[in-house]
Amino acid sequence: MCFTVNVNIVRDEMERRYGAELIDPDFRPSYYYHAFELPKMPVLCMDHREQILLFKWGLIPFWCNSTDQANKIRYQTFNARAETIAEKPSFRQAIKSGRCLIPASGFYEWQHRKNEKIPYYIYLPDSRIFSFAGIYDHWTNKPTGEIISTFSIITTAANPKLAKIHNSKKRMPVILKKEEEAQWLNRNQSLDDVLKLLVPFPEDKIDAYSVSPLISRKNINKNTEELIKPFSWGPSELF
Repeated sequence: MCFTVNVNIVRDEMERRYGAELIDPDFRPSYYYHAFELPKMPVLCMDHREQILLFKWGLIPFWCNSTDQANKIRYQTFNARAETIAEKPSFRQAIKSGRCLIPASGFYEWQHRKNEKIPYYIYLPDSRIFSFAGIYDHWTNKPTGEIISTFSIITTAANPKLAKIHNSKKRMPVILKKEEEAQWLNRNQSLDDVLKLLVPFPEDKIDAYSVSPLISRKNINKNTEELIKPFSWGPSELF
């Protein structure tokens, strides 16, 4: 699973990284985006590769026929499993024609250790900005005519290092290598070739450390650098 990410990336930095323009003035860099808050986050889509747009986290399939159905399903689609993405009704069209990149600087997962849940910050030491593989869709609220654009982050089996951290589910988000990003957004790629990209990122290219319990506290401002600073929870079996 992947529900909590760091997108503390300023506009100029993101635009240089992707060679695209972030046109929405509402974007605010943050150390803490959580899926259940349904945040608007930057994405690069197949349809608008020259622009960075803001879509809401929690995919609403185009075929939803009511607001109640849309509001219910979006809480079930924060992530899409790579193993079944081509089969699930919510995702099978989007994986063909609605692929996107979701920029990030890192993400958070929790390790179950006895009676504690230890938060870890995970990042790529060689890449200040990297891309999750995602899918998106557009849903029209028929009573109001509003078009709502939403996305899901794709997950796969965890590599050995991430399996020790996310040791309850042993999943991780799909992180694309920089040279794979254009292929992911290429509409001419076959579905088989696209699915081959949905694999665990090499564990020797990922680093991680435990962070403060601040991230698990409720009703406080978590958009702070303190969130990604190393914090010792005592002896660990991670490495």
